[in-house]
Amino acid sequence: MSRLGLNLPNLITLARLLVVPLAVWLILAGRYGLAFWVFAAAGISDALDGFIAKRFDRRTRLGALLDPVADKTLVVSLYVTLGLAGELPNWLVILVVFRDTMIVGGFLLTQSIAAPKRYDPLYISKINTALQIILLGFVLARLGLNANADLPTLLLIYAVAMTTTASGLSYLVRWARIIGRSEHAL
Repeated sequence: MSRLGLNLPNLITLARLLVVPLAVWLILAGRYGLAFWVFAAAGISDALDGFIAKRFDRRTRLGALLDPVADKTLVVSLYVTLGLAGELPNWLVILVVFRDTMIVGGFLLTQSIAAPKRYDPLYISKINTALQIILLGFVLARLGLNANADLPTLLLIYAVAMTTTASGLSYLVRWARIIGRSEHAL
């Protein structure tokens, strides 16, 4: 198993990836309370696989690739689904999906043009990811409880929009610098 990198943390990550269709189906079926608990379990599994990988030195290249794929797949899928269900504004869904697509494309571009290197996420990106997750959890919990919380939801929507925009622009600046340095090296 270790040759393939399929250790316990990676199996937990794979399970998180495999529950995405369940979470999407629950939202589309209007079962928001259950979707919230699946989302919460996915968040716990993310923390658990990371803890096990670091604490017991079970980090693998597969895990380093699979973990962000599972995270992005879950978050983007839930944004799109909640947008389709009319629970998040379409403009926000488009903004979140565009930024994540741009980040993946920018990463691939910089890896192909510049010397391949591992780049840590930007601080604003970490704030943005946290706010995106908080908004998803809040909306799912609110819908699951059939509670009215328009103002907090609206504030979270605009906080996500602002940090998504700031994060996307910050990545564009980073990539321009990386590509500019690689062009000067030629």
